[in-house]
Amino acid sequence: MIELHYFPGNASMAPHIVLHELALPFELRLVDREHNAHKAPAYLALNPNGLIPALRDGDLVLFESAAICLYLADQLPDGPTHTPGHGLLPPLGSAERAQAYKWLFWLSNSLQATLIHYFYPERLVDAGNTAGAAQVKAHAQARVGGLLDLIEAQLAGHGQPWLLGAHHSVADPFAFMLCRWTRGFEGRPAAPARTRPAIRAWLDRMLARPAVQRVLADEGLPAPWV
Repeated sequence: MIELHYFPGNASMAPHIVLHELALPFELRLVDREHNAHKAPAYLALNPNGLIPALRDGDLVLFESAAICLYLADQLPDGPTHTPGHGLLPPLGSAERAQAYKWLFWLSNSLQATLIHYFYPERLVDAGNTAGAAQVKAHAQARVGGLLDLIEAQLAGHGQPWLLGAHHSVADPFAFMLCRWTRGFEGRPAAPARTRPAIRAWLDRMLARPAVQRVLADEGLPAPWV
C-alpha cells in the first residue's frame, strides 16, 4: 500500500491530487510540522532533508514532489479508465512527454524554489537581519510575478484547457499547488496568480475536478482556495 506523508497545503498537495486522479489505493500519514514532526528521527529516516512530502511504496521511499508525481503517473500510464494514451503523462519518448518534463522541472526548480524564498526569506540572511529578509521577500515576490506571467502566456498562447494543451497531466496539479500558494499576495510587487485571466479560468477548471475537491476536503483547507 502506498503511503503519502503529508501536511495540509504543503508540497504534498500535488502528489495527493495525482493519487486521486489515478484512483490508486493509498493511505495518508500526517506529518505534524506544527510540532516539528518533520524533524523527528522517524520521519528523517524517510526524508533526511526534513521536508514534506515523503512517499513509501513497499520498500521504495521517495522524496521531492515532482519525482513522486512522475513515479505515480508511471504506475498507471493509461489512466484510471485504461484508455491508451490518456494517463497523466504523454507517451514515453514523445515530444509531448519532453514538454511535460520541461514544465514539471521548471515548476519545481524555478517557481517553487522562488516561492520558498518568499515564505522563508530569513534563511538567506544573517540571524536578526529583518531588513535583509524583507528585501529578499520583496524580490522573490517580484520574480514570482514574472514566472506566473510565463504560465499565463503558456495557457493563453495555446488556448487549450490544461497547462500542456488538450490533455490534463501531472503538471496541472503541481502548478495548481504553487499558484494556490500565491493567494495571499497583496498585489505588490506581484499580484496573486488568480488575477491573470487565463490562469483564473484554468484554476476554475482545476477546482471543478473531483480529485482536487477531494484533496481540499481531506486536507481540511478552508476557502479561499486560490
